[in-house]
Amino acid sequence: MSLRVVLFSILLLVLVVSGIAVAWSRHQHRAAFTQFSATERERDELNIEYDRLQLEIATLVDVQRIGQRARDQLGMRAPEPADIVVIAP
Repeated sequence: MSLRVVLFSILLLVLVVSGIAVAWSRHQHRAAFTQFSATERERDELNIEYDRLQLEIATLVDVQRIGQRARDQLGMRAPEPADIVVIAP
């Protein structure tokens, strides 16, 4: 074989390997981008859920709401002055 044929064969092999490497690299990039997009979507959904839970917590710990539920559901009331007993130390 002549030097030209060997050189051409090597260059052809390098070209094919390079093409495969580019295709594999693009595939890896697309897969990583897809995973990144899914993770961003999950982050956004979790942020929405977190905000909703923060609002729910703020509603549940509202003092007026707790007092109203205590009166309505449990029949609780403030004690009358005559019912209050002070214990001296």
